[in-house]
Amino acid sequence: MDKAAHRQAQWWLAFFCFIEASFFPIPPHPLLGLMCLAEPDRALRFGIIATLSSVAGGLLGYAIGWGLYGSIGEWLIATLGYAEVFPAAQCRFAELGPWAVFLGGATPVPFKLMTLTAGFMEMALVPFILASLAGRGLVFVVVGALFKLFGTPIKAFIERYLGLVTTAFAVLVVAGFVAVTQLRGSEDGTTTGEACVEAVPLGESAD
Repeated sequence: MDKAAHRQAQWWLAFFCFIEASFFPIPPHPLLGLMCLAEPDRALRFGIIATLSSVAGGLLGYAIGWGLYGSIGEWLIATLGYAEVFPAAQCRFAELGPWAVFLGGATPVPFKLMTLTAGFMEMALVPFILASLAGRGLVFVVVGALFKLFGTPIKAFIERYLGLVTTAFAVLVVAGFVAVTQLRGSEDGTTTGEACVEAVPLGESAD
């Protein structure tokens, strides 16, 4: 709340969005919401700042996963409590590719887990950036746009329903992609689920 009222609030927002996308455990959504609530006329601007800085931070997470996994990435994943789910995250990337990043950006799935995994899996950089922009923008820019259009009365709707709506939309988009992939896999006599199970190390669960 102190940072939301600070004269340099936009820089604090950019800072928290940047570090949250790679290693910071606390999400920046409360700060964004308070800033939009305080200045609805600038809410869209705040949403764009949050999106761009989060994508920039995602590139840092990508770089850690890509080039510093042994020295920093592995420790970071363990510290954040993602060690058990990291093999499953790799599995999802093998299935979904950029859609996994989109899901991480638009749903409660930790975005930092997706950025670190993307780097570790050596995902192509351009699809990673585009998927990050789409996922983060779906959340942050939509919040800013709603405050811009409707002002403070939209606060109750955002607090109650926005997470559910954006998650449902993102899941539906990715589900369509998965359905097509499964269909193609069945034509070849295999399914992405089977490939996913094979991708997880022995002793780990794909769930």
